[in-house]
Amino acid sequence: MIQKLLVANRGEIARRVFTTCRALGVATVAVHSDADADAPYVAEADEAVRLPGNTPVETYLRIGSILDAARRTGADAVHPGYGFLAEHAGFAAAVTDAGLTWVGPPAEAIAAMGDKIAAKELLAGAGVPMLPTWTDGDEVTDFPVLVKASAGGGGRGMRIVRDPADLPAAVDSARREAAAAFGDGTVFVERYVERGRHVEVQIFGDTHGTVVALGERDCSIQRRHQKIVEEAPAVLPDGVRERLHAAAVAAGRAVDYVGAGTVEFLLAPAGEFFFLEMNTRLQVEHPVTEAVTGLDLVRLQLLVAEGGALPVPATPPADGHAIEVRLCAEDPTQGFRPATGTLHRFTVPGVAGEFTPTRGLRLDSGVDTGSTVSVHYDSMLAKLVAWAPTRAEAARSLAGALARAELHGVATNRDLLVRVLRSAEFGAAQVDTGFLDAHPGVFAPLLPADRLPVAALAAALAGAAARRAAAPVLAGLPSGWRNVPAVPQAVRYATTTGDEIEVRYRLDRSGALADWSTGPAVADPTATDAPDAPPVVELVTAAADRVLLDVAGVRRVFRVHRAGSVVFVDGPDGAAELTELPRFPLPRAALAVGSLLAPLPGTVTRVHVGAGQRVAAGDLLLTLEAMKLEHPVLAPTDGVVADLPVPPGGQVETGAVLAVVNPEEAPR
Repeated sequence: MIQKLLVANRGEIARRVFTTCRALGVATVAVHSDADADAPYVAEADEAVRLPGNTPVETYLRIGSILDAARRTGADAVHPGYGFLAEHAGFAAAVTDAGLTWVGPPAEAIAAMGDKIAAKELLAGAGVPMLPTWTDGDEVTDFPVLVKASAGGGGRGMRIVRDPADLPAAVDSARREAAAAFGDGTVFVERYVERGRHVEVQIFGDTHGTVVALGERDCSIQRRHQKIVEEAPAVLPDGVRERLHAAAVAAGRAVDYVGAGTVEFLLAPAGEFFFLEMNTRLQVEHPVTEAVTGLDLVRLQLLVAEGGALPVPATPPADGHAIEVRLCAEDPTQGFRPATGTLHRFTVPGVAGEFTPTRGLRLDSGVDTGSTVSVHYDSMLAKLVAWAPTRAEAARSLAGALARAELHGVATNRDLLVRVLRSAEFGAAQVDTGFLDAHPGVFAPLLPADRLPVAALAAALAGAAARRAAAPVLAGLPSGWRNVPAVPQAVRYATTTGDEIEVRYRLDRSGALADWSTGPAVADPTATDAPDAPPVVELVTAAADRVLLDVAGVRRVFRVHRAGSVVFVDGPDGAAELTELPRFPLPRAALAVGSLLAPLPGTVTRVHVGAGQRVAAGDLLLTLEAMKLEHPVLAPTDGVVADLPVPPGGQVETGAVLAVVNPEEAPR
């Protein structure tokens, strides 16, 4: 039996595996990069070994370093988690060759499914339905198509191509991203199914010849080909579920599968389905399957790795419904680019359990309050899962918990997830892989623009209350008191969209709110419309962390948290992040006109133009790689490239100048 398990991964999956190990009495070993030294999973392990460096290539992808960590700690088994080396046949073989127990499928099965082109050929022979596929882009005749990486997954290297003229560039870009993410730039092309649904089947096999389907999951709602909402069971037409399960089991038996695996299918609107790929590992979205089956899939992995027989001989019936969302560090104001920073507060209300099968609300998080989100790894912070007797109840519970969560310090996709869960189309199970493109309204922030002024007022009143509470003299005076009460207090804030708002308020001698207003920090002299009158607001109570306002006869509670100059306000309408601006700002050096700044830390992988070159608006200037994704930097206007200060391979921080494009003057 396994006595000590090393998890060759990081973040929430390491915490997930450690949780089951603690319940079973198995000792645990973590490995960590320098950036992850203070991560929660490292603190929770019984032992931890440093992998010097930060990038995945330096750390989590170094097979020799991980095996050395197992030797030094006396670990007798290795769990790969997901991502990194989880689907690396050479790693599986190296672990078993070292005399350790490998918690995963045999290296031969990983190799067979790791090459997606060969996997399609193998499983087609087993009767699994396939889409038309091409390995040579010149042979493609049926558009639209999807360019895919042959190795790896997670949406890396995927490109939809509708115009044949765009195929060569898409293939080149996909190859670069796949090579960076998986060390293998091989890609292929398959027919793209419009309005298709991504439905996958969880399979499990043991060394006694059993392969069973443990139900299916719908993972159709995706952005950049990465899943963000998953649910079990899927809402399927009559008869499809049984055929899906049978095809998935046939795929597992074709490779003598052992352990946890996922067979992914594309479901067409007419009810046809086609094999996409087989992931030879535990999936990110496995908690929804655990919720509706009551099974601990990590426990089953360990049981099978020890040679035990699966205690589940057939597909268990689904009990209730579970929905999972992936909470990611992404900035909605910057096209959902990955975001970095420090989580000053990370709390989710109503959580019933973490990392194990839970009825109610489950949180699997790789971060805690105080965690640093770096540029080196994937942007996913946590998974939040809701189980309920019905799909509608699960969606409502999950959306409510997300909306009330306090997520301070790093931009996230929380508002998008809440709007998806609350949309009428999701409620009616009208989902497909193009859901987000078809429903752009879900990208709107939860906090409406007309509610921001009241949130800013709450921030200002909380700030005044905090200063009054900390006052060393005259502490008995009301907050905001001044000798000339007719003159209002004024506080300026910057919003996350780059705008500024000024809050002006006046308290009377008793401390009550006499009047208030907001407006741009700098008035527009050309504006002719009178500003809308602010709602009637009465101040009920104000403290540094909580402000209660009566807004037009309705009492509203605002939770306020300050970190340095940044104020986070969580109210009934949504959350606001406001940066208090100094009354007398210091002068700053002006940037050159046409400067393009790095939106986040990263590496300039390619520079596509040269200094002095004339470019048109939208031309690709350079490519920035961060958090395992490519980010194109485009010319904002017609002009001439004046400067390219960062060469290929150069590291940059947020706000660094990447290029300068002198705008082309319009003809007179």
